[in-house]
Order: sequence, then structure tokens, then C-alpha cells
Amino acid sequence: MIKTAGEQQVRIRENVRGGDGAVAFHDFLLTDESYGAGKLFSRTELPAGASIGEHRHDGEFEVYYVLAGTVEVLDGGVWQTMRRGDMHLCASGESHALKNTSAEEAQILMLILNDQSA
Repeated sequence: MIKTAGEQQVRIRENVRGGDGAVAFHDFLLTDESYGAGKLFSRTELPAGASIGEHRHDGEFEVYYVLAGTVEVLDGGVWQTMRRGDMHLCASGESHALKNTSAEEAQILMLILNDQSA
């Protein structure tokens, strides 16, 4: 399967998980196309000042990979700075949050995958 950029679903969501602003999810793979591997496969645009509120993952884990920009991630209860090329993993049973405190848009590869170890 090949999906051109124009064929991919784009979702704009406001106040994601109680966060601030609008976030654009460019879903390059849909849940029903993932052979049961997970539920989010997205290149996500996080404008300056936007955030995704703290939330917990159970039975799944989420990976953030910074493609562009600088963001802050709540990891283990501590806010950490992430830049292009950095990765964050939120394991099943843990919570995290994300915010763009910079003046420029950030782009994040986001994956929510099923925890097969449970």
C-alpha cells in the first residue's frame, strides 16, 4: 500500500486531552489498516503554545519522535525538553503530556501501539 500525502486523513482537534490550542494529526495509517498493531500512526503538527494534556495509557504505549521544533514532555512527573531527533516512550500504566513552549511549530511522529507483553 502507498498513500500519498493528499490521500492521508488530516484531523484538527481542539484542546486535546484538556490541552491548549488546535493540533493537526496527519494520520498516515488508520487503525483498521494496522493489522491490530495499534491505534495512532500520525505526523502531528503542534503550533506554538499548543499542548496535549496529561493522560494515561493502559494496555498500550505511545512513542513521540520529534521531527522538527522543540517541545516539553512530562515524563515520569518531570518536564523534559525534546528537540529534533529525540524520542519519548510512555509505557502502559504511565501518563504523560506534551506542550510546545517555543515560538515555532513542532512536528512530532506519534505512535500508539498495543502492549503485547501483557
